[in-house]
Amino acid sequence: MNAQAPSSAAPQDAVTRVARVAAVHVCRADYANPRHAQVLVDMLDAYARDPMGGAEPLSDFAKRNLIACLAARPQAFSVLAFESADEQTPMGLINCIEGFSTFACKPLVNVHDVVVLPAYRGQGLAERMFALVYAIAHERGACKLTLEVLSGNLSALRLYTRLGFAQYQLDPAAGNAQFMQKWLD
Repeated sequence: MNAQAPSSAAPQDAVTRVARVAAVHVCRADYANPRHAQVLVDMLDAYARDPMGGAEPLSDFAKRNLIACLAARPQAFSVLAFESADEQTPMGLINCIEGFSTFACKPLVNVHDVVVLPAYRGQGLAERMFALVYAIAHERGACKLTLEVLSGNLSALRLYTRLGFAQYQLDPAAGNAQFMQKWLD
């Protein structure tokens, strides 16, 4: 990080960004709403292109089929954030998929994607979106939220810790759970 002398424009710019976040409109995405559908695909593509999302754009297949596939799954829901209720300027997205905890014999909600566009990071936007995720999870009777995060994504780790997330373990002697994957043909 380079040290820079403060400029008179920087504080005003910061004030403007904070004011935008204060007026933010957070809503559950309606997959049948063309505006919500386009914003969701665009936001997820922005995340996919980010180094923390793999630095590759979404495939054309994913762009064409994502909304229909999410809409066909009643266990899926998404939360969108816009600068205002007119929904013209998107700021963030959270995609969630309901799963099931066999130990609790209750639903759980996996937070699958968290996207905040760079201009809005560090301003509390994710917390605002998570408030709606919590409400929907409670509405569904979920016992917990789960998520995966890259160990190098320090800002996301700080956020999730601040929100009360912790590494999963049953017995400290057995260690923490590891997130693993295997692609199927």
